[in-house]
Parts: sequence; C-alpha cells; structure tokens
Amino acid sequence: MIHVYVHQVPGIPLLPPYAISAVVYGSIFALMCVSITLTYITTKVPNFAQGALVTVGLYTGFSLLSLYNISPYVSLPISFLLGGGVAIGMYLLVLRPLSRRGAPVVSLMIATLAVDIIFIGIFGIYSTYLYERKGVFDAELFYALAGADFRFLGVQGVVIVSPLAVAAVTLGLYLMLTRTRFGLAMRATVENPTLAKVVGVNPGAVYLVSWFLAGGLAAAAGVFYSFWEGGAPDVGSMLLIAMFAGSILGGLQSIFGAVVGGLVVGGSEIVVTTLGAQYFGSWVTPYQPGIPLLVMVVTLLVLPGGIASLNWRRLLRLGRRR
Repeated sequence: MIHVYVHQVPGIPLLPPYAISAVVYGSIFALMCVSITLTYITTKVPNFAQGALVTVGLYTGFSLLSLYNISPYVSLPISFLLGGGVAIGMYLLVLRPLSRRGAPVVSLMIATLAVDIIFIGIFGIYSTYLYERKGVFDAELFYALAGADFRFLGVQGVVIVSPLAVAAVTLGLYLMLTRTRFGLAMRATVENPTLAKVVGVNPGAVYLVSWFLAGGLAAAAGVFYSFWEGGAPDVGSMLLIAMFAGSILGGLQSIFGAVVGGLVVGGSEIVVTTLGAQYFGSWVTPYQPGIPLLVMVVTLLVLPGGIASLNWRRLLRLGRRR
C-alpha cells in the first residue's frame, strides 16, 4: 500500500502544507496520465506495464545519485531516454507482434500485465545487486530523496519544477499536435490508421514516437516521485490504478484531458485524505488508495466519456443564461 505523507513546505505561508502536497502529487500524476493515454491511443489496449516505466525513471535517478552523486535533475534527460527506450522495446517485442498475429485485446492486456510482473522481478534483482555489490543501503525500499533536492527561497525544488514540467509538457504537446506535420500525422493515425497510410503517413513511425514520448514522460514522473515519496520495485505497479483513474476521468483518448484528470486524481488523494483525517480521525488515512477507484467508478457511471466529452461551450451558455 502506498501511503501519502503531507510534507511541511516552508516559504509559502499563504497555502497550507497539504495544498502544496496536492499540487506536487497532482503534477506527478498528470505526467503519468498523459503517458498512459499516449500508449492507449496508439494500441487501443490498456497498458498494465505502464507502472514499470515510472519505476525505470525512479531507479535511474536513485542509482545515478547513489553511485555517482549526480543530481536526479541533471540525470533527468537520461531517465527520459531510458524510459522511452524501454517503452519502445515493450511495443516492438510484445504488443506489435501479438497485434499482427490477431491477438484479442484481452490477450494483449494479459501480456502487458506479464511484462509488469517481469519488471518487478528485475527491479528486485537490481536492488539486491546495489545492496550486495555496490554497498547501497536499503536500495529495495529507499526513502524520498528530499535531501538531494535544491531549495529556492526555502521551498523544495520539486514543488516548483513539477508544475512547471506539466505546463511545459502541455504546451509542447499542444504545439506539436497543432503546429507540426508530425502532430497532424499523429492525429490522423489515431483517428484512422488505414486512411492515414493511404495519404502517405507512416503509422508505425507515429506509434514508435508516441511510445517513446510516453515512456520518457513516465520515467520523468518517476524521478519527481522519488523526491516526494521514495520508491520500491513495485511502486509503479501500485500507482497504476490511480493512473488509469486520471486517464479515464480525462477521457482516456484525450491527452489534455489526461492532464486535468491527473491533477484532479493526484490532488484529491492528498486533500481528501488530509481533511478526512483532520475531521474524522487518522483511521481515514489507510483508505487513501481507494480514492482513485471511487473517482473512476463515478466517472464511468456519470460521465463515461470523461471530461473530454463535455460540451464546454454549451455549459458556458447555460451558465450565462442562469
């Protein structure tokens, strides 16, 4: 079970500590949800190995800091590239061959689940290697790397960097999808791969780039998560339900909806847990992992298409009339 701890963040007196934690946690989940949405829109299969990509970034940042004293911020590009490479490997070695053989969606889902289990074992073996051969203490369950983070005006660096990263990723994806030929090709491929191929688009190349971006963003989220919560070999898998909840809330096939969904799900975990503990007692805290499940169930019952299915213009007109 993943427990959320509210961090005492000095330097921002206007906001309570749990609000700062909600911003950071929501930003991290926004990156994760964008990642899982990118993989879904290309394969139309929920990727249960997405958590492994998060753990790749988490362990990359931790390893380079522990072994070579390289700040996770400095090694962030390495984590991004490694996460992207692992994601492409998943797609090329597992999903694409099965899809070409006509495997049903259920088989593909089980295959991604098997990949996730394999990666948990790999991370466990790697943790043992770090402990026995490299002398890295407690490598299998390390704590938050807050001590390696910088501070600006008394504020922990991840509080500043993670929201800025989400804003930069959102803006970058918007410009890519609306201002570049690749963005046009990607949108055409998502809508109709066969028709896109007829007009000269290479869907295979689009899928590779999409999976690379998805893996890189998941790994980057893992680096930020290591500053805030720490990690373990199965930490990404434990966060998978919350990732899906945010993606479903955003519309599952909407990249920008995934940003909003991740912010809502991640932030609500902190806010609901903290306020619930204040008003009802500490017994509320262990139920924190159930909040994403509740969000996912309510979304599927009330708004199956997610936030992206809302007609915002109509809602604004109704609001003005009222």
